Amino acid sequence: MAELDAGPVYGVMTQPIGPEDTAGDLLARLATSGAALLVETLDGIESGSLRAIPQPADGVSHAPKLTTDDARVRWAAPALAVGRQIRACTPAPGAWTTLGDARLKLWPVRDCPPAPNGDTQHPGEPLRPGELRVSKSGVLVGTATHPVQLGDVQQGGKRKMPATDWARGLRAAPGEPGAANLVLR
Repeated sequence: MAELDAGPVYGVMTQPIGPEDTAGDLLARLATSGAALLVETLDGIESGSLRAIPQPADGVSHAPKLTTDDARVRWAAPALAVGRQIRACTPAPGAWTTLGDARLKLWPVRDCPPAPNGDTQHPGEPLRPGELRVSKSGVLVGTATHPVQLGDVQQGGKRKMPATDWARGLRAAPGEPGAANLVLR
């Protein structure tokens, strides 16, 4: 049976993933650290001071490449999962959602958990998953647990911009879902 990434190894490197890291941040750090490990490994092989060791078979899993469909934000998920999904898809394939017929590319969001006393940090009625609330301080989107605050947004054919700037251009017709929440306060 063919195996992927199997066989003995000469060196191992781990890289912690921080709470704000995107896939792009992690890739940049791994590229730098990996290059240094490669040089050390080749020097060790050449000098004879390094020997290959078998890889453990335990804990091995297949991680398929992320697709565009994987990058579509699922607002009905908990806020933590939404934030991680967006960071995992940044910069590629690029997290996205839709508002009406418009497709929006999203950059990392900020978590807005409830305060210790149970009140949300942002007053007002709770938000349903995907529901927008625009204020002068930010653009909130409901999830299954609590809102997240949008960071940067890019509408098709336009430039990337802060969500608050993007929201200033929103025009919702009366009766459209979320129209009442599109008013800047």
